[in-house]
Amino acid sequence: MTSTRCAVCKYFRRRCPSDCIFSPYFPPNNPQRFTCVHRIYGASNIGKMLEELPMKDRATAVETLYYEAKCRIQDPVYGCVGLIPWLQQELNIAQSQLAKTRAEIAFHYANATTAEPILGSAEQLLQQHGVDHGLDDHSYSWFW
Repeated sequence: MTSTRCAVCKYFRRRCPSDCIFSPYFPPNNPQRFTCVHRIYGASNIGKMLEELPMKDRATAVETLYYEAKCRIQDPVYGCVGLIPWLQQELNIAQSQLAKTRAEIAFHYANATTAEPILGSAEQLLQQHGVDHGLDDHSYSWFW
């Protein structure tokens, strides 16, 4: 017998045996975890599920049961499946933002590549007409 009872044994006001299947997964300091899972699945069913699983998978199973039970309590009709439409909406929003950002990048890139030849031709026109803006003259030491 362990010195402290697990949440399940405390809930049922019984002694907690040393080989209690619930004690590793429902600690005494977190009783609401068990009450949540018990409310949806029942202690007997939880015990049966845990007994059928290998030891390495039991912790994951209890975490999953707890998550599903919390979702079912919050949304009795859909449970954790009710999150799927919300997640799809979030995904659609993110995808549209990504498409918008990609379009803006393409737009800016296209403007930058078309601006270079225009600037080059403007420089040629200035040189043809003998206009000197003085930026190529290295005699101005304050600039270079």
